[in-house]
Amino acid sequence: MTDFIPCFARQALRHLTLFNAAVPALFVVGILILTGCRDEKPAQRDTLRPVRTLTVPPFSSGGLMTQTGEIQAHEEIALAFRLNGRATARTADVGQHVTAGQVLATLESNAAQNQLSSATADLNSARASERVAALALHRMKLLMPGGAISRAQLDSAQGDWQVAVSRRQSSEAALKNARDNMAWTQLTAPRDGVITSINVQPGQVVSAAQTVMTLAADGKRDAVFDLAEPTLTEKATTTPIRIALLSNPALKADGQFRDISPQADSQTRTWRLRVTLINPPADMALGSTVLGTFPGKVDQVIALPASALTRAGERPAVFVVNSKTQQIQVRPIQLTRFDAQQIYLSAGVLPGERVVTAGVKTLLPGERVRLEENDK
Repeated sequence: MTDFIPCFARQALRHLTLFNAAVPALFVVGILILTGCRDEKPAQRDTLRPVRTLTVPPFSSGGLMTQTGEIQAHEEIALAFRLNGRATARTADVGQHVTAGQVLATLESNAAQNQLSSATADLNSARASERVAALALHRMKLLMPGGAISRAQLDSAQGDWQVAVSRRQSSEAALKNARDNMAWTQLTAPRDGVITSINVQPGQVVSAAQTVMTLAADGKRDAVFDLAEPTLTEKATTTPIRIALLSNPALKADGQFRDISPQADSQTRTWRLRVTLINPPADMALGSTVLGTFPGKVDQVIALPASALTRAGERPAVFVVNSKTQQIQVRPIQLTRFDAQQIYLSAGVLPGERVVTAGVKTLLPGERVRLEENDK
């Protein structure tokens, strides 16, 4: 028994020795396996954002100005009821051509009909009273020479007749007003034209003078432009303006300066210029987009793509690329005018500088960029 215990101890010691020798080897093998499973170290990403740029061209004369506009009616009429009430019907739609006198909408007419009936009854009563007063006056005049009545009785009969006449005249005026009110429950077209907008639907309660729909009268047409500065048209008031249809530039017409708004629009901060067209082609219909060419200020300006325009606070600006650091900075500019394709500025950048012309909405000031190969 005593020999068995030392033998058992020797075997256990031998196994522990083998295990301790195997542990480091297993640890090294595990490390190698984990190392082999790891992905290769990714290459360092290029953090420079590629951008498209343009070298600022030299200043050029801004004598000729092109602007995109829209064809509108020379005369637009806001149609409204003269009475308060509830709209019961509408017989015209947007884009529909209507003729003068055509009924476009109607109001509920119960109150107007009652007023008309009451005024008619009052007039009939006043006329009857006038006839009675006239007969009484006639009898008094026959009795007066014989002394059957006094002078005071004749004067009283004369006064009663005059009161009856005045009441009859007042009733006639009231009846005319009632008939007018009845007629005003129908909204009619004052002229031939096209309905361009509708603001009231059947069942809606409207007030007097509330615009129900807008009528673009037939006849003359205007080209309407929104300008960045009112002084751009200093020479346009005396010089013919050339108007071309944007979808078909071969269709052209001459235009004559009509007016320009005295102050800028509160939302767009632009001035509205209206040009009356002279014998426009039929394709220049309402709502058509046109391109106007007319003389503006003879200033030196720089033309850039419209896609380069961004904002610096409330001011227009562009992104300028620093050629040394490849960083961009936002630069406020003095905008002279603009159209759908280009902007024209008189200050803010210099010829030879590079400005970003695409993706300006996603860029941040101070960001580093990489020029495209074609821009270098």
